[in-house]
Amino acid sequence: MKFKYCPKCGKELIEKYSWDEGGVPYCPVDDIMYFDTPKPCVVVAVLKDNNILLLKQSYIFKNSKVLVSGYVTNGETVEETVYREVKEETGITIGDIKYLGSEYLSSKELIMLTFMANYVEGEINKSDEVEWVDWRELENAIYEMEEDEIGKNVVRKVLSEVGYTEDKAYVYDNNKG
Repeated sequence: MKFKYCPKCGKELIEKYSWDEGGVPYCPVDDIMYFDTPKPCVVVAVLKDNNILLLKQSYIFKNSKVLVSGYVTNGETVEETVYREVKEETGITIGDIKYLGSEYLSSKELIMLTFMANYVEGEINKSDEVEWVDWRELENAIYEMEEDEIGKNVVRKVLSEVGYTEDKAYVYDNNKG
């Protein structure tokens, strides 16, 4: 997010030099610098045996399955967001979450914090924002995530984490051949 006006007083910000950050929007009234801040979001690969949970949400991608994802809300940790988003979108409970790294989506100024987690309990009960949700074979996930490059990157990390050594998962992966 790029600030043009001060969120406290509403005055137009000026540029102020900040050592290694360069020019930063600054409010001389409130004496505050407003650094550009990406919106934090979580992406979660939920595993159950050799399966991964995939969703269809056409407002994200028309022809692609995706992983569970959602924005971090003020007052919650990213780990709390992981649990909340999975429960809200699918109705299931997860555990053993593991941080896999981050991705940046410049077109939407999103910092995407990626995780994997294990299914614990519950029946799938999709939310209204989800058109379809079900378990799919992990080694077929990249093929079903045609448009979701970040999701495919997460699946590649998961495959590495679980020690996957076969070639099948990468047959349809445009980056692998």
